[in-house]
Amino acid sequence: MNAVKSTTFNFPGQKSVYNGKVRDVYFLENDLLVIVASDRISAFDHILHEAIPYKGQVLNQLAAKMLKATADIVPNWLLDTPDPMVAVGHHCEPYKIEMVIRGYMSGHAAREYKAGRRLLCGVEMPEGMKENDKFPSPIITPATKAEEGHDEDISREEIIAQNIVSKEEYEQLEKYTYALFERGTQLAAEKGLILVDTKYEFGKKDGKIYLIDEIHTPDSSRYFYADGYEERQAKGEKQKQLSKEFVREWLIAHDFQGLDGQTLPHMPEDFVNSVTERYIELYEKIIGEKFVKADNSDIENRIEKNVLNNLQHVG
Repeated sequence: MNAVKSTTFNFPGQKSVYNGKVRDVYFLENDLLVIVASDRISAFDHILHEAIPYKGQVLNQLAAKMLKATADIVPNWLLDTPDPMVAVGHHCEPYKIEMVIRGYMSGHAAREYKAGRRLLCGVEMPEGMKENDKFPSPIITPATKAEEGHDEDISREEIIAQNIVSKEEYEQLEKYTYALFERGTQLAAEKGLILVDTKYEFGKKDGKIYLIDEIHTPDSSRYFYADGYEERQAKGEKQKQLSKEFVREWLIAHDFQGLDGQTLPHMPEDFVNSVTERYIELYEKIIGEKFVKADNSDIENRIEKNVLNNLQHVG
């Protein structure tokens, strides 16, 4: 199966390009962005050797549907999706923080808790919890956006004190974050899923706050299956989940957590194919419709043709 590891397009009016961990972002004139969701996959802040077929399509289409489903809460950057792997939209000046929100004590929060810490980003976590327990109410645990390396935990108080975001704007970001998480939780529940935690990124354009990047995808979110959640918790069993965590677990089992001196392992083909299947499973589960694989015989030409056609009409 073909997969897109990197892209090198040169679109009309293109000013620059930024290659993120997963996305290639093309900056065009008229404050337009063309974002290609590649098939790269990252974990522990490292891009893995192998690309995952159809992952970019899953992320792009899922994010587009979720942005449309939340557009009544906060305006977002998206204008159009001219190709299964491409989104076109407004270029906003991003806030230098990620709004991470957690409904359950999982992932990073659980690792901190196990290490004996009860304060995460200035937010207190109750005593007596175990991994994957639900918090009494969702908590926001922001992170700074690092150009390179790891994003760092930061508290609300530090963000405001360091004037990374003004108090007034940060309070608005918090309101949006809680409302988006509530909507995401409802949408997941309708499909038999639990939205465990996620992150939102925001930007500003013409003095207005926009929701940017992707939302509610397996790269930015963690989902549990609702069916059997209580029983698994009561028995102390691992939760059945749809997220990238199983990739992290595979890496940990192969002695890699992104630490100095560790070697990034190669994923065998059967595992790569299983990752594709998990991404498609999440798409079908949360959207509630069959995932239709795009024709991947000549992906680069397909993308270029679709984007060029779209740019004649968008602006």
